[in-house]
Amino acid sequence: MPLTDIAIRNAKPREKVVKLSDGGGLQLWIEPKGAKLWRLAYRFDGKQKKLSIGPYPAIDLRTARAKREEAKSLLRDGKDPASEKRLEKLSSKANRENTFEAIASEVATRKRLSGKAQATLDKFDWFLDLAKPALGKRPIVEISAAEVLAVLRKVEARGHLETAKRLRSVIGQVFRFAIATQRAKDDPTVALRGALLPPVVKSHAAVTGAKAFGALLRAIDDYDGLPLTRHALRLMALLFPRPGELRLAAWSEFDLEQAIWTIPAGRMKMRKPHAAPLPTQAITILNELREISGDGPLVFPSTRSVQRAMSENTLNAALRRLGYANDDATSHGFRASASTLLNESGKWSRDAIERALAHQEIDDVRRVYARGQYWDERVRMAQWWADYLDTLRQGTAIIPIPAKTG
Repeated sequence: MPLTDIAIRNAKPREKVVKLSDGGGLQLWIEPKGAKLWRLAYRFDGKQKKLSIGPYPAIDLRTARAKREEAKSLLRDGKDPASEKRLEKLSSKANRENTFEAIASEVATRKRLSGKAQATLDKFDWFLDLAKPALGKRPIVEISAAEVLAVLRKVEARGHLETAKRLRSVIGQVFRFAIATQRAKDDPTVALRGALLPPVVKSHAAVTGAKAFGALLRAIDDYDGLPLTRHALRLMALLFPRPGELRLAAWSEFDLEQAIWTIPAGRMKMRKPHAAPLPTQAITILNELREISGDGPLVFPSTRSVQRAMSENTLNAALRRLGYANDDATSHGFRASASTLLNESGKWSRDAIERALAHQEIDDVRRVYARGQYWDERVRMAQWWADYLDTLRQGTAIIPIPAKTG
């Protein structure tokens, strides 16, 4: 006879477990201490089994009967209800543990182990910090495209369009890793393509006129901040690397006797090692830096620790202190300055200039050829450039434009 709510409430415990049947295998067990627990008896694969449904009254009679029907449906599909419950429990536990923050941490670790540049790792962590307040503790399988869009919209609303675009890409990396490791089924950032305002492409501000560049060099010489920063700006002008390539430079990369700076692949944009010839002026600066940097591994250590590099904002902040606004000059802009003035000189081949800037040649054969063919020219060009900066600094030289022929 089916159970009723009144019969269940009035049922009293005894010395042994009392089993009240509702039919179809559903039972209410009343334990000697008074606990009332739902159980489902069933057969699977020729064996008698029991499924724990839960306590009464947390699970009332109607809910218990619904659970019974769910179990019968699984049995009709050839599935064991108890096994399915264990799998669901494990899956639920995994979902709680596999939060966005936890999986993002795994992605960061893999990047570190694969030899990504420290600047790349720092930037990845910086983007994740933008997403963590809203998404960090959420199980990754539960995060919707709408939630991700809300995070991106906050960044976009502050006018940081490029940041919002790159943040979507970083969040997508986390989801794609979760998919690859069987912890997510889809990447919600895919659905957000086109949802953000496109960033305005803007080149790094640079001083490209010879006379104006000479004025910048004189301003750097008069910089009254830390000598370490002044020397860094001088080397940016002399060697025109990417700011992160110089800022994170280690003493082990420099061979002052051979006058070569070899930047490891992990710090290069194209993930290829890059050798740069050192003019005598750069070697002089490096020797002075040895006295300032101390015995640490880095050429430009932080003021807080010799084991950490100076901040990525240091050089741009120094330019602002010298009176150059964001639209006037940036640390990355030294590359455009060198490219413009070297090309305008008419003295050097385009290939040698491109190799000096570490721009990757698309053709593999041509890349190998260029590396060997233009080294001697690059050595001569590096010294000419350094000497030319000395004349610009004095405010007396302007590059003559080559006369047209024909």
